[in-house]
Amino acid sequence: MVDQPATAVLVHSPYLGPASLRPLAGALAELGHPVLLLDLRVTVNAAPVHQRLIGVFADAVEDAGVEGELVLVGHSGAGPLLPAFADALETPVRGLVFLDAELPTPGRSWREGAPAERMTRLKAISRDGLMPRWDLWFAPEALSAMVPDVRLLEEIVAEAPEVPLAFLKEPRPTVPWTGACSYLRLSGTYDGAAEAARSMGWPVVSLDAHHLAAATAPDRVAAALVPLLSRR
Repeated sequence: MVDQPATAVLVHSPYLGPASLRPLAGALAELGHPVLLLDLRVTVNAAPVHQRLIGVFADAVEDAGVEGELVLVGHSGAGPLLPAFADALETPVRGLVFLDAELPTPGRSWREGAPAERMTRLKAISRDGLMPRWDLWFAPEALSAMVPDVRLLEEIVAEAPEVPLAFLKEPRPTVPWTGACSYLRLSGTYDGAAEAARSMGWPVVSLDAHHLAAATAPDRVAAALVPLLSRR
């Protein structure tokens, strides 16, 4: 019996939208790999963000009517939620892939593990309890260097939501996961997470790219991702 490939469920960062992963979804489809790209932006506009994210994620996957096994691929800030996402589904999940992502910190918030000066800065630039769009956290030239295609950058930026500052203080879900995990590193920012994944015995693949490479170099990212999607 031929092993059917698991559907790759692409989960964008809470600070971005599906445009950040849409080119990768297209590249995976061209390789013949089944893929589901979710849009979870509606969940991040009010607290409790984690709880809302998990509920809408489960509903979206169920509504998609995907058959067979799944592999959840979480980009950036979606990484810590992957075990909770898997736990919320009735559809079997074959594995989790962390795509240039943070790792789970069960029961601990982002604030507890972040440098104090970073939290202070985010508080300073927040208004009415909302953080500014992700692109406004950086100098404009930093993003244009990663995404030189003006139309693509505009699409990504247009989808970026304003997330409640309270999200950074919410304890992350405490959900056990004993299945397969792997890590695909795209940028030096996540060297620490990749090394932690390697120390736990996970397969780790590193590309010399940048954090938004799933949008700007989707063929390269898809080629590196496919072998990880087939692991059990």
